[in-house]
Amino acid sequence: MGVAVHGGTLATAVGAAVRAQERGFESVWTTEFYDRSATVSLAAMALRTSTITVASGIAYAVGRSPLVLAAEARDLAELSDGRLVLGLGTGTRTMQRDWHGVDGASPAPRVEELVPLLRRIWAMDASGVQHEGRFYRMALHPTAEMTPRDPIPVYLAGFNARMVQAAGAVADGLVGHPIFTRRYVDDVVRPALAAGAARSGRTDDVPIAGYVITSVSDDGDRARRDAAAQIAFYTVVRTYAPLVELEGFTSEVAAIRDAWKARDHDAMIAAVSPAMLDRMAVAGTPDEVRDRMPAFHGLYDRLLCYIPSYGLSASEIGDRVDAAIDTFGK
Repeated sequence: MGVAVHGGTLATAVGAAVRAQERGFESVWTTEFYDRSATVSLAAMALRTSTITVASGIAYAVGRSPLVLAAEARDLAELSDGRLVLGLGTGTRTMQRDWHGVDGASPAPRVEELVPLLRRIWAMDASGVQHEGRFYRMALHPTAEMTPRDPIPVYLAGFNARMVQAAGAVADGLVGHPIFTRRYVDDVVRPALAAGAARSGRTDDVPIAGYVITSVSDDGDRARRDAAAQIAFYTVVRTYAPLVELEGFTSEVAAIRDAWKARDHDAMIAAVSPAMLDRMAVAGTPDEVRDRMPAFHGLYDRLLCYIPSYGLSASEIGDRVDAAIDTFGK
């Protein structure tokens, strides 16, 4: 089991990493947004820990050149003494276009070209790297001696089938989404992952690092409200329509989107049905979430407790992180 932290401050991320290591978690994951760098957070977490895997879930695969991304990952792998998992994602097409100034077309072929290129850069010797692709061009001729390094594990985030196929084709694993449900994983994600692997001739299973929204508080109603807020925040995005339709949550999500347009935070949360909460999260008192978490056992190769952050302050996020670690730590 791992723990994933989104939002808060650098101190939040570092504190989560230290406490998760102390309590026997396998990994700690940090995210990236318009106000937080995953690579800087990873560096801070790596320097304060010694045994736990540190991972990005995710760092943006767009906005950085392959060379910069490869160099940052090399440094992070060195800082962590090989404990890094580089989780990459593109974000939505709107985010690619409006945040990073990158054409949001064809994100899956883009990452299918990027990941092998990163591995070539890490393995580079004195001969350098020459690459002419659809999305990237590189003509790198080293001017000093190069020491090839071992490849760094790369996980790709995917939601819709085509991007999940990309992870199956070129990545070492898939980073799931916090609102994945068991039905969506079984019906959409695992078949797409297998199809991508088969396309590349892979015979090994591609692991999934899957988030489960984990909201713990002595006040069970508050914990459920925090989880519902996180679900509402995600389901308002139309990219996630395939899951919404598969699970039959179209009426609830229509109400969430209406509340979003009206900037009615309370109405957004109220529109999240008990069925949505049950299939996308574990939320409640410590005893309640311990009883609920087995419903997600066996679904992922790496099960990650994803702490709610939407609408919460940095100190509140830190409290929720501590509560989850205390609930599931050794």
